[in-house]
Amino acid sequence: MSTHRARRSRRLPLLAVVAVAGVAAPSVAAANTPATADTTRPTAVQAPDDYYQDATGKSGPELKAALHTIISEQTKLSYDEVWDALKSTDEDPDNPSNVILLYSGRSQAKDANGSEPDDWNREHVWAKSHGDFGTATGPGTDLHHLRPANVKVNSTRGNKDFDNGGEEVPDAPGNRTDDDSFEPRDQVKGDIARMILYMAVRYDGEDGFPDLEPNDKVDNGSAPNIGRLSVLKKWSAEDPPDDFEKNRNEVIYDSFQHNRNPFIDHPEWVDSIWK
Repeated sequence: MSTHRARRSRRLPLLAVVAVAGVAAPSVAAANTPATADTTRPTAVQAPDDYYQDATGKSGPELKAALHTIISEQTKLSYDEVWDALKSTDEDPDNPSNVILLYSGRSQAKDANGSEPDDWNREHVWAKSHGDFGTATGPGTDLHHLRPANVKVNSTRGNKDFDNGGEEVPDAPGNRTDDDSFEPRDQVKGDIARMILYMAVRYDGEDGFPDLEPNDKVDNGSAPNIGRLSVLKKWSAEDPPDDFEKNRNEVIYDSFQHNRNPFIDHPEWVDSIWK
Protein backbone atom coordinates (compact mmCIF):
# COMPACT_ATOMS: atom_id res chain seq x y z
CA MET A 1 0.00 0.00 0.00
CA SER A 2 1.43 3.35 -0.98
CA THR A 3 2.01 6.20 1.44
CA HIS A 4 -0.01 9.34 0.88
CA ARG A 5 -0.45 12.90 2.04
CA ALA A 6 -2.41 13.90 5.11
CA ARG A 7 -6.11 13.82 4.37
CA ARG A 8 -9.48 14.34 5.95
CA SER A 9 -10.61 11.63 8.29
CA ARG A 10 -14.02 10.95 6.84
CA ARG A 11 -16.07 11.06 3.68
CA LEU A 12 -18.46 13.97 3.21
CA PRO A 13 -21.63 12.64 1.55
CA LEU A 14 -23.08 14.88 -1.13
CA LEU A 15 -26.15 15.77 0.90
CA ALA A 16 -23.99 16.92 3.81
CA VAL A 17 -21.70 18.86 1.52
CA VAL A 18 -24.45 20.91 -0.03
CA ALA A 19 -26.05 21.46 3.35
CA VAL A 20 -22.80 23.03 4.56
CA ALA A 21 -22.80 25.23 1.47
CA GLY A 22 -26.32 26.38 2.31
CA VAL A 23 -27.94 25.13 -0.86
CA ALA A 24 -30.24 22.29 -1.85
CA ALA A 25 -28.83 18.95 -3.01
CA PRO A 26 -28.52 18.58 -6.79
CA SER A 27 -31.56 17.12 -8.44
CA VAL A 28 -30.72 13.62 -9.58
CA ALA A 29 -33.25 11.75 -11.64
CA ALA A 30 -35.24 8.79 -10.49
CA ALA A 31 -34.70 5.33 -11.91
CA ASN A 32 -34.71 5.08 -15.71
CA THR A 33 -34.65 8.86 -16.12
CA PRO A 34 -31.52 10.77 -17.21
CA ALA A 35 -29.92 12.75 -14.38
CA THR A 36 -29.40 16.49 -14.73
CA ALA A 37 -26.91 18.04 -12.35
CA ASP A 38 -26.89 21.76 -11.54
CA THR A 39 -23.39 23.02 -12.35
CA THR A 40 -23.94 26.59 -11.17
CA ARG A 41 -24.22 26.23 -7.39
CA PRO A 42 -21.25 26.45 -4.98
CA THR A 43 -19.98 23.45 -3.07
CA ALA A 44 -18.01 23.09 0.16
CA VAL A 45 -15.82 20.33 -1.30
CA GLN A 46 -12.27 21.44 -2.04
CA ALA A 47 -8.72 20.15 -1.89
CA PRO A 48 -6.70 20.56 1.31
CA ASP A 49 -4.74 23.80 1.25
CA ASP A 50 -1.36 22.12 0.82
CA TYR A 51 -2.29 19.34 -1.60
CA TYR A 52 -1.19 21.20 -4.73
CA GLN A 53 1.53 23.33 -3.15
CA ASP A 54 4.28 21.77 -5.30
CA ALA A 55 2.35 22.70 -8.47
CA THR A 56 1.84 26.36 -7.54
CA GLY A 57 3.17 28.80 -10.12
CA LYS A 58 3.96 26.13 -12.71
CA SER A 59 2.54 25.68 -16.22
CA GLY A 60 2.95 23.45 -19.25
CA PRO A 61 5.24 20.40 -18.90
CA GLU A 62 6.46 21.54 -15.46
CA LEU A 63 2.90 21.64 -14.17
CA LYS A 64 2.14 18.23 -15.65
CA ALA A 65 5.26 16.73 -14.04
CA ALA A 66 4.44 18.26 -10.65
CA LEU A 67 0.86 16.99 -10.76
CA HIS A 68 2.06 13.53 -11.74
CA THR A 69 4.22 13.38 -8.63
CA ILE A 70 1.39 14.61 -6.41
CA ILE A 71 -1.36 12.29 -7.64
CA SER A 72 0.89 9.23 -7.91
CA GLU A 73 0.78 9.00 -4.11
CA GLN A 74 -2.26 6.78 -3.89
CA THR A 75 -3.69 3.60 -2.43
CA LYS A 76 -4.39 1.04 -5.15
CA LEU A 77 -7.48 -1.17 -5.32
CA SER A 78 -8.05 -4.62 -6.74
CA TYR A 79 -10.59 -4.99 -9.53
CA ASP A 80 -12.98 -6.78 -7.16
CA GLU A 81 -12.74 -3.90 -4.69
CA VAL A 82 -13.87 -1.52 -7.42
CA TRP A 83 -17.43 -2.91 -7.28
CA ASP A 84 -17.98 -1.74 -3.72
CA ALA A 85 -16.07 1.50 -4.21
CA LEU A 86 -18.32 2.56 -7.10
CA LYS A 87 -21.35 2.05 -4.88
CA SER A 88 -19.98 4.87 -2.73
CA THR A 89 -18.38 7.15 -5.31
CA ASP A 90 -21.43 7.20 -7.60
CA GLU A 91 -24.20 6.94 -5.02
CA ASP A 92 -27.45 8.65 -5.94
CA PRO A 93 -27.77 11.50 -3.38
CA ASP A 94 -31.57 11.19 -3.59
CA ASN A 95 -31.56 7.41 -3.08
CA PRO A 96 -28.61 5.89 -1.17
CA SER A 97 -29.63 2.41 -2.35
CA ASN A 98 -28.81 3.37 -5.96
CA VAL A 99 -25.96 4.55 -8.15
CA ILE A 100 -26.12 6.98 -11.07
CA LEU A 101 -25.07 5.42 -14.38
CA LEU A 102 -22.58 7.48 -16.36
CA TYR A 103 -23.94 7.47 -19.89
CA SER A 104 -27.67 6.89 -19.42
CA GLY A 105 -27.97 9.04 -16.29
CA ARG A 106 -30.28 6.46 -14.75
CA SER A 107 -30.52 5.78 -11.04
CA GLN A 108 -30.19 2.01 -10.57
CA ALA A 109 -30.02 -0.30 -7.56
CA LYS A 110 -26.51 -0.85 -6.26
CA ASP A 111 -27.03 -4.60 -6.16
CA ALA A 112 -28.11 -4.70 -9.84
CA ASN A 113 -24.49 -5.00 -10.93
CA GLY A 114 -23.19 -7.83 -13.07
CA SER A 115 -23.10 -8.99 -16.68
CA GLU A 116 -26.77 -9.21 -17.66
CA PRO A 117 -27.90 -6.70 -20.35
CA ASP A 118 -29.86 -4.54 -17.90
CA ASP A 119 -27.24 -4.70 -15.12
CA TRP A 120 -24.59 -2.07 -14.56
CA ASN A 121 -20.89 -2.85 -14.81
CA ARG A 122 -17.49 -1.16 -14.51
CA GLU A 123 -16.81 1.17 -17.43
CA HIS A 124 -13.20 2.10 -18.16
CA VAL A 125 -13.54 5.61 -19.55
CA TRP A 126 -9.96 5.36 -20.79
CA ALA A 127 -10.60 2.11 -22.65
CA LYS A 128 -8.29 -0.53 -21.21
CA SER A 129 -7.31 -1.77 -24.68
CA HIS A 130 -5.77 1.66 -25.39
CA GLY A 131 -2.41 0.69 -23.94
CA ASP A 132 -3.44 -2.89 -23.18
CA PHE A 133 -3.39 -2.46 -19.38
CA GLY A 134 -6.40 -4.70 -18.76
CA THR A 135 -7.79 -4.88 -15.23
CA ALA A 136 -4.48 -5.23 -13.42
CA THR A 137 -4.11 -3.11 -10.30
CA GLY A 138 -3.09 0.33 -11.50
CA PRO A 139 -4.75 2.05 -14.47
CA GLY A 140 -7.13 -0.89 -14.80
CA THR A 141 -8.53 -0.26 -11.32
CA ASP A 142 -8.16 3.51 -10.94
CA LEU A 143 -11.47 4.90 -9.67
CA HIS A 144 -10.85 8.28 -11.24
CA HIS A 145 -11.81 6.82 -14.64
CA LEU A 146 -14.03 3.89 -13.62
CA ARG A 147 -17.78 4.57 -13.55
CA PRO A 148 -20.99 2.53 -13.34
CA ALA A 149 -22.58 2.09 -16.76
CA ASN A 150 -25.42 0.06 -18.23
CA VAL A 151 -24.02 -3.16 -19.69
CA LYS A 152 -25.59 -2.64 -23.12
CA VAL A 153 -24.51 0.99 -23.37
CA ASN A 154 -21.02 0.10 -22.17
CA SER A 155 -20.82 -2.49 -24.93
CA THR A 156 -21.93 0.09 -27.50
CA ARG A 157 -19.18 2.43 -26.39
CA GLY A 158 -16.65 -0.42 -26.42
CA ASN A 159 -13.15 0.98 -26.83
CA LYS A 160 -14.10 3.86 -29.13
CA ASP A 161 -12.40 7.21 -28.88
CA PHE A 162 -14.42 10.30 -27.94
CA ASP A 163 -15.66 12.75 -30.58
CA ASN A 164 -18.83 14.51 -31.71
CA GLY A 165 -21.39 12.93 -33.99
CA GLY A 166 -23.09 9.70 -34.90
CA GLU A 167 -26.48 8.11 -34.29
CA GLU A 168 -28.25 8.28 -30.93
CA VAL A 169 -27.54 5.31 -28.66
CA PRO A 170 -30.60 3.17 -27.78
CA ASP A 171 -31.46 3.30 -24.06
CA ALA A 172 -29.14 6.30 -23.54
CA PRO A 173 -30.73 9.51 -24.90
CA GLY A 174 -28.22 12.25 -25.70
CA ASN A 175 -25.36 9.83 -26.38
CA ARG A 176 -24.28 9.31 -29.98
CA THR A 177 -21.92 6.89 -31.70
CA ASP A 178 -20.50 5.95 -35.09
CA ASP A 179 -17.93 3.43 -36.28
CA ASP A 180 -14.93 4.92 -34.49
CA SER A 181 -16.13 7.35 -31.83
CA PHE A 182 -18.57 7.94 -28.99
CA GLU A 183 -20.19 11.20 -27.88
CA PRO A 184 -21.58 11.18 -24.31
CA ARG A 185 -24.58 13.21 -23.17
CA ASP A 186 -23.95 16.89 -22.50
CA GLN A 187 -24.25 16.55 -18.71
CA VAL A 188 -21.10 14.40 -18.44
CA LYS A 189 -18.95 15.58 -21.33
CA GLY A 190 -16.70 17.56 -19.01
CA ASP A 191 -16.52 14.62 -16.60
CA ILE A 192 -15.32 12.39 -19.45
CA ALA A 193 -12.68 14.90 -20.52
CA ARG A 194 -11.30 15.40 -17.02
CA MET A 195 -11.11 11.63 -16.41
CA ILE A 196 -9.14 11.14 -19.63
CA LEU A 197 -6.74 13.98 -18.81
CA TYR A 198 -6.25 12.69 -15.26
CA MET A 199 -5.15 9.35 -16.71
CA ALA A 200 -2.66 11.07 -19.02
CA VAL A 201 -1.03 12.83 -16.08
CA ARG A 202 -1.13 9.91 -13.65
CA TYR A 203 0.26 7.22 -15.98
CA ASP A 204 3.41 8.36 -17.77
CA GLY A 205 5.25 5.09 -18.41
CA GLU A 206 6.38 4.39 -14.85
CA ASP A 207 5.25 1.50 -12.62
CA GLY A 208 5.42 -0.90 -15.56
CA PHE A 209 2.36 0.65 -17.22
CA PRO A 210 2.18 2.41 -20.61
CA ASP A 211 2.61 6.15 -21.10
CA LEU A 212 -0.98 7.26 -21.68
CA GLU A 213 -1.46 10.37 -23.82
CA PRO A 214 -4.48 11.92 -25.53
CA ASN A 215 -4.13 12.91 -29.16
CA ASP A 216 -6.31 14.56 -31.77
CA LYS A 217 -7.19 11.35 -33.58
CA VAL A 218 -9.85 8.68 -33.39
CA ASP A 219 -9.54 4.95 -34.11
CA ASN A 220 -6.36 4.71 -32.02
CA GLY A 221 -6.64 0.94 -31.66
CA SER A 222 -4.32 -0.57 -29.04
CA ALA A 223 -1.91 2.38 -28.93
CA PRO A 224 -1.72 4.08 -25.49
CA ASN A 225 -3.60 7.06 -26.89
CA ILE A 226 -7.17 8.28 -26.94
CA GLY A 227 -8.85 11.17 -28.71
CA ARG A 228 -10.02 13.57 -29.75
CA LEU A 229 -8.03 16.02 -27.57
CA SER A 230 -9.40 19.22 -29.11
CA VAL A 231 -12.94 17.98 -28.49
CA LEU A 232 -12.16 16.88 -24.95
CA LYS A 233 -10.75 20.32 -24.13
CA LYS A 234 -13.90 21.93 -25.46
CA TRP A 235 -16.10 19.58 -23.43
CA SER A 236 -14.16 20.39 -20.26
CA ALA A 237 -14.68 24.12 -20.81
CA GLU A 238 -18.37 23.83 -21.70
CA ASP A 239 -19.28 21.43 -18.87
CA PRO A 240 -17.44 22.56 -15.70
CA PRO A 241 -17.32 20.34 -12.59
CA ASP A 242 -20.69 20.05 -10.83
CA ASP A 243 -21.46 19.05 -7.26
CA PHE A 244 -21.76 15.33 -8.09
CA GLU A 245 -18.36 15.24 -9.78
CA LYS A 246 -16.70 17.26 -7.00
CA ASN A 247 -18.18 15.03 -4.32
CA ARG A 248 -17.02 11.94 -6.21
CA ASN A 249 -13.47 13.32 -6.25
CA GLU A 250 -13.70 13.88 -2.50
CA VAL A 251 -14.98 10.37 -1.76
CA ILE A 252 -12.12 8.82 -3.77
CA TYR A 253 -9.64 11.00 -1.88
CA ASP A 254 -11.06 10.48 1.61
CA SER A 255 -12.16 6.86 1.50
CA PHE A 256 -10.33 4.93 -1.21
CA GLN A 257 -7.31 6.05 -3.23
CA HIS A 258 -6.35 9.18 -1.27
CA ASN A 259 -5.43 11.07 -4.43
CA ARG A 260 -7.39 13.62 -6.42
CA ASN A 261 -8.22 14.52 -10.02
CA PRO A 262 -6.53 17.92 -10.37
CA PHE A 263 -8.72 18.96 -13.30
CA ILE A 264 -11.81 18.80 -11.10
CA ASP A 265 -10.16 21.02 -8.50
CA HIS A 266 -8.50 23.28 -11.10
CA PRO A 267 -10.19 23.05 -14.53
CA GLU A 268 -8.01 25.93 -15.74
CA TRP A 269 -5.01 23.60 -15.71
CA VAL A 270 -6.34 21.79 -18.80
CA ASP A 271 -5.41 24.68 -21.07
CA SER A 272 -2.17 25.30 -19.16
CA ILE A 273 -0.90 21.80 -19.96
CA TRP A 274 -2.50 21.15 -23.36
CA LYS A 275 -2.16 24.48 -25.20
